[in-house]
Parts: sequence; C-alpha cells; structure tokens
Amino acid sequence: MSIASIAAVFEAIGSRPPMGKTVGFDLVEWGDGWAAFEGVPGKEHYNPHGTVHGGYAATLLDSACGIAAATKVGDDQSTTTLELKTSYLKAMTDKTGKVRAEGRVISIGKRVAHVEAKLTDTAGRLLATATSTLLVLTP
Repeated sequence: MSIASIAAVFEAIGSRPPMGKTVGFDLVEWGDGWAAFEGVPGKEHYNPHGTVHGGYAATLLDSACGIAAATKVGDDQSTTTLELKTSYLKAMTDKTGKVRAEGRVISIGKRVAHVEAKLTDTAGRLLATATSTLLVLTP
C-alpha cells in the first residue's frame, strides 16, 4: 500500500480501524516509513492486577509498526506481523491519559520489514517499546 492507498482506506473507514473501535484508538498521523496511533487507556482495559493490560500497549505498538511498514510497500502488496517483541517500562492506569504509539521502518526488503515503535504519554515518558518483523505479502 502506498501512502495514498492508506489515506483512501482510512478515509473510507474513518481514523479507526476495526480493532481501533474495539480497543479505542485512532490512526492520527502517517508518512513515508512511519505511523502514529493514539488512545486513552481506561478501566475497561484493566487486567486483574488493577493496571492496563499489556495487550493494550502491544496492540497500539503492533498497529503503528504495521502501518509504518505498509507505507513502504506497493499498492498491490500488504504486510503481516511475523514477530512482535514488546518491552513494558511503566504501568498504565485510567489516570495515564492519552498515549501515543509511533512506529518507524528500520529496513525493508522484498519479503521482510523490520520496524521499531515506542509508546509514550503526553509528558513524553516512555511506557513501552517494540520491535517487529513483518512479512511483505505479494499477490
């Protein structure tokens, strides 16, 4: 998908991909080799320990990585995550406020893309990081 293709898809469905509707986050910016999603974690995202489930952070980071990679492939191609390694640095709660996941392509070839992402709060504190390996799919 090119940047224009991504813009067309999100224009058709709005800034929220279907998973974004479920979890509550939006694609807010993207460009050549990068993408950013934002959301506000709440109590609906809590785990039994009284903090936001790690899956919330992983979902935002994976989405940022996926769209970042998608901006670098052709219109007839797409990507899918092969591996996502997430490191959690600071717990989130319903008091954390808005968070932002930014993904950036490190390298991309004909078959594989490598992407990094970080999740921060509005004060710029680092909450989580991820590295992702994505398969480039060609019809």
